[in-house]
Amino acid sequence: MNDFLATIYLVCFAAIAGGAFALMNQNLRQAATVPVSSSNRQGRRMHPEAPAPGEEVMYVDLSRERLEALYKQASNN
Repeated sequence: MNDFLATIYLVCFAAIAGGAFALMNQNLRQAATVPVSSSNRQGRRMHPEAPAPGEEVMYVDLSRERLEALYKQASNN
């Protein structure tokens, strides 16, 4: 019984591995034959909350120097 299950396992494993290799191979061939300039993309859509080019953005500066300065300022008070 164990030999039978091992055989079925190996056959299924080989089928899945072969299918994965075939899929990878076809994807690589398709990517190599389609130039990037003729892709179907019409441009990148921006996220609705993304800032417009040139718009000022608020951020938190967590650099080491800034954090050390804040720590020293808090300990002096």
